[in-house]
Amino acid sequence: MQIGELSRRTQTPTRLLRYYEEQGLLVPDRLPNGYRDYDDEDENRVRQVRGLLEAGVSTRVIGQIIPCLAPRGLLVPYACAETYAALVEQRDRLNNKINDLTRHRDAIDDYLHDVRSSELPVSP
Repeated sequence: MQIGELSRRTQTPTRLLRYYEEQGLLVPDRLPNGYRDYDDEDENRVRQVRGLLEAGVSTRVIGQIIPCLAPRGLLVPYACAETYAALVEQRDRLNNKINDLTRHRDAIDDYLHDVRSSELPVSP
């Protein structure tokens, strides 16, 4: 498939797909006319990269683990100490964010409970 189709399927702007290629996160085949040629594996790769980016993993770290990425998740045939440490650090940051978000959600739940319990009218 061409870049426009990959963009549509993954809801990823073509400019971002080109950036992933520049960073070595996506390596499409090239047709004789120079056009990029993507397949289903590339579609899965884009979804993995986006998920890791949304989780706060940097493109540098993603580039380190990209050789271990399989279409359905991570395969780790070997472990690089630097990559392992970076992922542990990233996991710890995510756990901190999750704890903060949970605390904020609980505070909102407490407020909503107090408002409901007080039988105060709630304006739209």
